[in-house]
Amino acid sequence: MKRIDLIQDTINNNDVDQLVNWLKGYPRLTKGPMTLEFENKFANWIGSEYAVFVNSGSSANLLMVYALKHAGLLKNNKFCVPSLCWATDLAPVLQFDLEPVLVDCNLENLSVDLEHLEKVFKEESPAALILVSVLGLSPDMDAVIDLCEKYEVVLLEDNCESQGTSYKGKRLGNFGLMSSFSTYFGHTMSTIEGGMITTNDSDMYNLLLQLRSHGWDRDLSPQRQSELREEWGISDFSALYSFYVPGFNVRSTDLQAFIGVGQLDKVDHSIQKRYENYLYYKEKLSGKIWFPNELQESFTANFAIPVILDDEGKKMSLVKELEENNIACRPLISGSMGTQPFYKKLYGENKLPNCEVVDSRGIYVPNHPLLQQEDIDRICEIILNNV
Repeated sequence: MKRIDLIQDTINNNDVDQLVNWLKGYPRLTKGPMTLEFENKFANWIGSEYAVFVNSGSSANLLMVYALKHAGLLKNNKFCVPSLCWATDLAPVLQFDLEPVLVDCNLENLSVDLEHLEKVFKEESPAALILVSVLGLSPDMDAVIDLCEKYEVVLLEDNCESQGTSYKGKRLGNFGLMSSFSTYFGHTMSTIEGGMITTNDSDMYNLLLQLRSHGWDRDLSPQRQSELREEWGISDFSALYSFYVPGFNVRSTDLQAFIGVGQLDKVDHSIQKRYENYLYYKEKLSGKIWFPNELQESFTANFAIPVILDDEGKKMSLVKELEENNIACRPLISGSMGTQPFYKKLYGENKLPNCEVVDSRGIYVPNHPLLQQEDIDRICEIILNNV
């Protein structure tokens, strides 16, 4: 029986052949000119001013959170995180001694519940929100931005599952102060491992460049280097090992950047095929089982298809049947962060009603560019057997 995986051949034989030919020229492999080319090409594709390539989407989240803290942009220690998210949306908040405030999801497009978000903003007055776009579904960006402006909350975006999703003609990655993306092997496009941060703020861009690489000034423009060296009385020689901010080392490599440049050449086709598959799933499932709603004037660069059953028993029955039929499936992201062990150890259990529905009754099933309609038919037949 044919195996249906969550992803297939994001990096295909042609990509590997191109990489081999490039390697035969004995290029620089560590971070260098190819990284700059990839960053510029990614920023142009998203529509942002700047992009910073790092070693994972998780590192992108880490740098975004720390950049806010280091730059003094947090009015207090409270940081809003959707309870329906990935572990490394929440982890940096804990790692940098900030206070997490979990926000429930909605059951329309799985983004933050706007009523609960405003309640949290009113009662907690948090400094920042990291907004997660789940499985390529666009949040109501106008409403979120209005709330952030009203309550003076800094907005970050996590678009690791939604590269290519747009809202009112603008791609996600241009709404928050900074935005994260993932180029992990299983995502929309791949550099094997990798991530990207986009921003339209030059100060944040320069800080991110330093935080990515030890805290030194090597990746900055000559003008910015001169300003820092003059400010601190540092010679050009001493600048080689001078560190201006408490940085990390989360660089990626030119080898991975080379792969990324090639991936951007075909990502639009990949995203369009995913969207066509999404519409076919919708045709097969909508009205028969819960199916997510797209916002008007949005485009869904779908990552995978969320499925929410009537109860946990039906969910586990579906999981069993999918596995028996050689079809991959996963929990619906991480379900509910408020019930994860690392959160409970520190704060106790925090069950939010809609996230509990997702946690107990939700999974996701494959969508990728090589998926055929007969594959979707097979998956949908099994899903509908368990309604």
